[in-house]
Amino acid sequence: MHSLQIRMRAALACALFLGAASALAEYPERPIRLIISSAAGGSPDVVTRILAVELVKQMGQQIVIDNRPGGAQTIGTEMVVRATPDGYTIGYANVVTLAINKALLPKQPYDPDKDLVLVGQFLSTYNLLAVTNSLAVKSVKELIDYARQNPGKLLNASGGNGTTGHLGGELFKIMTGTQIVHVPYKGSPQGISDLIAGQVQLMFDNLTSISPHVKSGKLRGLGVSNLKRSPIFPDIPTIAEAGVPGYETTAWGGIVVPVGTPQAIVTKLNSEINKALRTSTVKERYAAIEAEPVGGTPEQFATFVRKETVKWADVVKKSGAKLD
Repeated sequence: MHSLQIRMRAALACALFLGAASALAEYPERPIRLIISSAAGGSPDVVTRILAVELVKQMGQQIVIDNRPGGAQTIGTEMVVRATPDGYTIGYANVVTLAINKALLPKQPYDPDKDLVLVGQFLSTYNLLAVTNSLAVKSVKELIDYARQNPGKLLNASGGNGTTGHLGGELFKIMTGTQIVHVPYKGSPQGISDLIAGQVQLMFDNLTSISPHVKSGKLRGLGVSNLKRSPIFPDIPTIAEAGVPGYETTAWGGIVVPVGTPQAIVTKLNSEINKALRTSTVKERYAAIEAEPVGGTPEQFATFVRKETVKWADVVKKSGAKLD
C-alpha cells in the first residue's frame, strides 16, 4: 500500500509538472487584457503602452489596454484582483496601488499583499514641479516665498489622490512649512489642462506627462524631484538644490496578476518583460521621456515594494494626508 501511495504521488507530481509545462508552452493563445488604473494619456498609460507594443511582437498576441481610472486607482486594481487567474488579465501597478494606498486607504476592497502576485517592475521615473505661466514666480525659492506670503491661496493639481503628485506635494509642504491646497483630478491630462489655463497654479507630475508642455513653453518648470538633474532639462535644478535640501520623490511601476495565476505563466511574463526592456526600442523611447527601464525578478520587485511602503507610510503619517 505504501508503495502504491508513492507511485500515486509521483504520478500526480508528474501530471502537475506536465500541466504547468503545457500551460507555459501554449500561453498566450489569445489576446491579453492589460488594465491600467489611470486615465489614457497619463504617465502610467504612456510607459505601459511602450512596453506592451514590444510584448505583442515577442508573444504573438494582441494586448488590449483597458484604462480604468478613479477611486485612488482602486477601481482598476480591484478588477485585476477579481479577474480569472489565467494570465489573460494582467495589470499595471505602481507606487500608488502597491505602497501609498496601504497607508492612505486602510479599508481597501482588497489586500494588495495577498490578492496580487508581483510579476516584475519595469520602470522608474520622477516628477517635475511646474507652474502656470500666469504665476509670477521663476524659481522654487520664489514659489516658497509666495506660498508663505499667501497661505492657502495656491492650488496644487495632481493626477489623483495618493499619487506621487499628491504625496510629493504634501512632502514639499512639510519640508517648506507652506500651506498649499491639493486639488485631485481623475488623471494627469485634466490637471495639466487646468494648469495651462491658470485655474490651478502648480503641479508635481511625471516627466512623461508634463515635459512636452514645459518644452513648448505652455508651462514653466521649476525643479525636478530626482536628486540629479534631468538630461532633458539640464538647466532646471533639482528641488533639493533649489531650496529644499533632501527632497526626493520617485514614481515606479510594474506588472501584476491575480493570486492563483500559475507560476509557469508568471515566470513567462517576467521573462518576456525583461526581454522587452533590453530592446533598443524600449530603451530609446523610455530615455526620450526620462523613464528608466528596471527589470529583475518578482522577488526583487517585492523587496523594493516593501521598502517603498515604509517610506510613504511615514510621509502620510507626518503630513496627515487624506483623500480630498
